[in-house]
Amino acid sequence: MQTKDGKPIIIRRLNETDVQDIYALMLDVLSRLPSQDLFAMYDEAFITYHLNEHGEIYGAYVNGNLVAYSVISYPDKSDNLGPEFGVPVEELSHVAVLDSTVVHESVRGMGLQRYFHRLREERARKRGCLYLYSTVHPDNLPSVRNLDEAGLTLQFTRPMYGGKMRHCYAKRL
Repeated sequence: MQTKDGKPIIIRRLNETDVQDIYALMLDVLSRLPSQDLFAMYDEAFITYHLNEHGEIYGAYVNGNLVAYSVISYPDKSDNLGPEFGVPVEELSHVAVLDSTVVHESVRGMGLQRYFHRLREERARKRGCLYLYSTVHPDNLPSVRNLDEAGLTLQFTRPMYGGKMRHCYAKRL
């Protein structure tokens, strides 16, 4: 994969040494969104939580700079979306969530979000997950389109994350 001007885009799994870069990219990109409701902001503790046993984060680099990242969550029972979709309690450990994806404007339109969707679904399958879920603001049309293209289907729409409206998508693996 490369940028429009031919620079290589390097994808790698991120770790705890990348927390500050992830957080800085999130703040930078969110500062230019037309509405803060489009993204549920989080803190460095959330990032660290997902770099350990509760998830994975993958990043895209151009010239050594983080330009995009994507989170897959393997939630425990306390923060699991599964019950909202009717997953039995005994199967909650088989739930994966396509969590946030942040892409800097300089690399939008190059298919990074679609790439991250495929990568995260593959990781969920390897982990033995049976259910894949995601939430997105109804006005975030590029993300809605990418979830549809990834084979997830809209199940319902409701307020989440402090009252922010979200479409809730699902896919059985």
